[in-house]
Amino acid sequence: MQQETATQPVFETLELTVANHVAEVFLNRGDKANSMSPAMWRELQACFEWLDQEPSVRAIILAAHGKHFCAGIDLAMLVDVAGEGEDPSRRAERFRVNVLAMQDNLSAMEKCRKPVLAAIHNTCIGGAIDMVTCADMRYASADAWFSIREIDIGMTADVGTLQRLPKLVPYGVACELAYTGRTMHADEAQQVGLVNRVFADRETLLEEVRSIAATIAGKAPLAVRGTKAQLLFSRDHSVQEGLNYVATWNAGMISARDLQEGIMAQAEKRAPNYSD
Repeated sequence: MQQETATQPVFETLELTVANHVAEVFLNRGDKANSMSPAMWRELQACFEWLDQEPSVRAIILAAHGKHFCAGIDLAMLVDVAGEGEDPSRRAERFRVNVLAMQDNLSAMEKCRKPVLAAIHNTCIGGAIDMVTCADMRYASADAWFSIREIDIGMTADVGTLQRLPKLVPYGVACELAYTGRTMHADEAQQVGLVNRVFADRETLLEEVRSIAATIAGKAPLAVRGTKAQLLFSRDHSVQEGLNYVATWNAGMISARDLQEGIMAQAEKRAPNYSD
């Protein structure tokens, strides 16, 4: 990874731009169907950790260059799984450590305090499902299709799909997709709740997702970050625990300055001007 400026990183497998409080992260291995190489796994974590800390960023779009959104893990990464001749216990320990690291690579997107909007076109399979289920919202072009392909190469998906997908779609649907590896097209993905909306083509998809991201970027950043924190906490805890957490959160984090600006902007019929 090289540095373009003192603050914004430049990546080998990703293209990152920031403008008007919105960051755009494009998978940039179009000649390889944006398959997830070792460098891409590491750079996704580095990128979203940087975006989390960058004050000017209020919303993030995850998209891809090329014909495919993402064809999943680069299969070359699986070549040494058998580990012939290696002590089985040491091989198992190494495998587990590697998987935990890859989980952290993608979880950085979920842990990022800013909302992440995935714009998915054409192919989204295998590790790409692990990746997009870490996003806050998913949008698709009409040609998008999804498949949990790990089952077809004789392995259990292990980087987040089986943990996050049942939180997004009905449990039975998640089971069917995971057990069969079948293809789910964009219209069905919208019907079951995996994607929020489907747009006619990639160009319209990017245009509409950019509009949604701009709307989010116009809201009070502290309130948006707090909202993401509450939604994620409540997903994994009881209603009562979530109620207690948000009461405590707002007791310490609510901004009187932002409240005043929001109320005044509505009264004066103008766009609010919030600090980062």
